[in-house]
Amino acid sequence: MAVIGAGAAGLSLVHRLCAPAPGRRPDVTLIDAPPGPLRPPERTWCFWEEPGGAFDEVLTASWDRLRLRGHAGDTVDCALAPTRYKMLRSTDFERLVNARLDAAPHLRRTTATVDGIDDLRPGAVVRGTTAGGTPLRLRARWVFDSRPPRTLPPARTLLLQHFRGWFVRTAQPCFDPAVADLMDFRTPQPAPGLSFGYVLPLDPCRALVEYTEFSPQPLDDTGYDRALHHYTSQVLGLGAFEVTGTEQGVIPMTDARFPRRIGSSAFRIGTAGGATRPSTGYTFAAVQRQSRAVADALARGRPPLPPPAYPARSRAMDGVLLRALATGRVDGTRFFTRLFREAGPERMLRFLDGRTTRREDFAVGLRTPVLPMLRTAAELPWLRRLPDTRARRSPAAGRRGHEETGPSAPESGPLA
Repeated sequence: MAVIGAGAAGLSLVHRLCAPAPGRRPDVTLIDAPPGPLRPPERTWCFWEEPGGAFDEVLTASWDRLRLRGHAGDTVDCALAPTRYKMLRSTDFERLVNARLDAAPHLRRTTATVDGIDDLRPGAVVRGTTAGGTPLRLRARWVFDSRPPRTLPPARTLLLQHFRGWFVRTAQPCFDPAVADLMDFRTPQPAPGLSFGYVLPLDPCRALVEYTEFSPQPLDDTGYDRALHHYTSQVLGLGAFEVTGTEQGVIPMTDARFPRRIGSSAFRIGTAGGATRPSTGYTFAAVQRQSRAVADALARGRPPLPPPAYPARSRAMDGVLLRALATGRVDGTRFFTRLFREAGPERMLRFLDGRTTRREDFAVGLRTPVLPMLRTAAELPWLRRLPDTRARRSPAAGRRGHEETGPSAPESGPLA
């Protein structure tokens, strides 16, 4: 079989397929893009998981407490036990997984630009050009394509989660390493959409500090820097600090339908296969669930169609929320703060990860602005899904990206 792309989704799937297990493991070819613009930049993924996860040894940091700050400075504290909020840098993830894959006897790696996938029924042929300039024709029983789509599928609503983050080192202790700020709404709010700060402390003097917006268009460099200067100086009051690194990304927040099957033997995974949560940008945890399901299906001799990353009711609720935010019918800052306070942090964190029950989803819905949400839900079936006519660049550039994501993530920004 062939896996296209060596980002979070591609490497995660190959990692599962090549893990030691009883019985014969499949022969796998991993096709990575050549160095250049087709490879994603270094990014950060964040996700909830109990201690003892597959990548714990290379985590940058983790926290057992999260915090939301309302526009007026009021706080909602979220205790995460038994889970933790984990921060993973893409370079550390890739180093760990590649070291584990070095000993995999059934793995072959190649570098090439993929031009297309031809359906053979059964099987498929991957066409492309190698790094040396020679044509590539690789026949495989199953093909998994993790490349971000060049254009987004038609949608009724499309917002962008766009962000820039600074890794900062302050002259004086300014951060509490025990708690991460998931959403800090003490930022100027755009119209339409919402904005918030995101703070992941690494120690008392170091943190990743991000400015994130949900809005129709990204900012320019001046806009992001102005927002970060205001947040770090006027809101956080950091005093003197140096910027030791940056990250930036754009994650689509859309109710578009991402096809997971693109041929009799070819599938999309990661962001391209719908692994990015429409309302938050989180991706990494869903990528792990899909990878595990595909590997289990192959081990049982079943067609390895990646399952939906989130339940249908979660996607439906996301569609209503995105439309309500895009139309300005709900105030995003009040919406999220109220939900976390009244629905309960533990339930809301499960909701953000798509792991709530029907009863819990109903309870969350009751704590939203009921009339605006009902009006939005009633109009959605009558709205046409339209193609995106904006800039044709990779929609998953960045972290939580929330695949390339995601608090993020975007795989993973704050919500990725």
